[in-house]
Amino acid sequence: MQYDQEVDWLVAGSGAAGMTGAIAAHQLGGRVLVVEKEPRYGGTTCKSGGVAWLPGNHRQAELGIDDSAEQGWQYLYALIGESVSPARLRAFAMRAGEMLAFMMRHSRVEFTPLPEYMDYYPTQPGYKSGGRSMDPGAFSLRELGAEAERIRDDYSSILRCNITVTEGRQLGAMGPAAIWLGARLYARYWLDLPARLRGKRDQRVTLGAGLVARLRRSLMDRDIPLWLNAPLQELLLEDGRVSGAVVVKDGVPQRVRARRGVLLAMGGFAHNATMRQTFQQAPIGSDWTAAAPGATGDGIRMGQALGAALGFMQSAWWSPSYRMPDGSVLALIAGKAYPGSIMVNRKGQRFTNEAQPYEDVVKDQYASEARGEGAIPCYLIFDARFRQQYPVGHIKPGKMVGDSQLPGELFSSGLLTRADSLQGLAEALDIDASGLAATVERFNEQARAGRDPDFGRGDSEHDRYYADPKVQPNPCLGPLETGPYYALRCDAGDLDTKGGLLCDEHARVLKESGDVIPGLYAAGNTSAAVMGDTYPGAGATIGSAMTFAYLAAQHALTDQEPADE
Repeated sequence: MQYDQEVDWLVAGSGAAGMTGAIAAHQLGGRVLVVEKEPRYGGTTCKSGGVAWLPGNHRQAELGIDDSAEQGWQYLYALIGESVSPARLRAFAMRAGEMLAFMMRHSRVEFTPLPEYMDYYPTQPGYKSGGRSMDPGAFSLRELGAEAERIRDDYSSILRCNITVTEGRQLGAMGPAAIWLGARLYARYWLDLPARLRGKRDQRVTLGAGLVARLRRSLMDRDIPLWLNAPLQELLLEDGRVSGAVVVKDGVPQRVRARRGVLLAMGGFAHNATMRQTFQQAPIGSDWTAAAPGATGDGIRMGQALGAALGFMQSAWWSPSYRMPDGSVLALIAGKAYPGSIMVNRKGQRFTNEAQPYEDVVKDQYASEARGEGAIPCYLIFDARFRQQYPVGHIKPGKMVGDSQLPGELFSSGLLTRADSLQGLAEALDIDASGLAATVERFNEQARAGRDPDFGRGDSEHDRYYADPKVQPNPCLGPLETGPYYALRCDAGDLDTKGGLLCDEHARVLKESGDVIPGLYAAGNTSAAVMGDTYPGAGATIGSAMTFAYLAAQHALTDQEPADE
């Protein structure tokens, strides 16, 4: 077979998984090429919070956090069981910390533990109340030079200036310290005169975009080429082994040989409506996902064509989402736990603990829909006091931006609805007015008492993390009693799908028989999630994506012989 290019390690995808796998392989002596089908790099990672969930890592001890890989394994196994190969699950738990140490030693990656960001399921053995979820910190786009213009630019921030996870937590406290922090952040932003005079966005990037910028700079440090607008078209086989791929560069197909292997890190199939309707529960589609547009299942379909087995195709990294008038979709991660709000279905009834992990909220949304209660879409209902005090998704509090200053399309599109009374709100939403009135009356009584016997909102550390500590006796609970009233339409959205190519503990793609497809690896949302149908803690997506990309590179570059010349 004739080839146009030859490398040791070919990586398809430029998110956290792809770039981690590229850096690891290069450090191990490989010649590496990264290809990305979109015109900008970063994938869904760039749109995310950038947090990585990494049990038993070396940075925890610096903050006095007692954790170990073994405790991480206990927690994961108790939560996930044998729905995932124990060898694969254990590989993640035992080597996630190793990946972090490697990347912090050999790249620009810099993660810091979030000591108050707890795991999601406190009743499981091995649970930790903080320190496994890691903040990627901030990075300057100026470090990227011309490449700064090619990073995904659809990441969003509620503020004009970008903030880290830690800063977001501090600002959410809304006290004197938060005001001082906000003043310093804005001063830094406005005093960056070169960027302001040229009309550029904040040159300090954080969250997922900050992680992507760090990884891209690390590729540049090593002169690892990244081809944009270069989709992987076909995997190539020689003697039953994946020997490379056809990559379309500048419109011209090129055969790229990969002596050590090919890593598929191309995202899930969130934007492939046909695949979603085939594998996932109705109602479903590609209109509610916050994943990057390139998540169309290309890598999964290529693996299938070679006989790869699939897993968890019915699952996704679920999160309530809302669709903006311009068609963009944002995940509703924070804002649903603040006191003075509830989520209701078309019967006007609550159906979930609104403050619980976002994946579980959407699962409850589907359960309510299946009972015929009309929960897709559902509505986040809140009153004027809530609107004044708290952000809702990307919508700033009323004390910062009043209703008259909000874009009119938010209301005219039906995304946001306002009415002087609950009756008027129910009529505008075409939901059961008497059901809504009864729900609010019951909820208000419980909120004043500080207990939610119906759904347990505010009982856990997780629920209270995103709440308002100044509100007592329960920082998650407050009555809805001050008009006007508002509703935000919420869809059954996701961050991306979880289903994909079934892989072993080395990230090698497997056939239905359990045999390995030699030379083919997968990580991130192209692979069947090691977390199964669960979400152990914030950053489980990125933490596992980076870890298995690292393990794939380790196996390909050190544990196997290269393909013959």
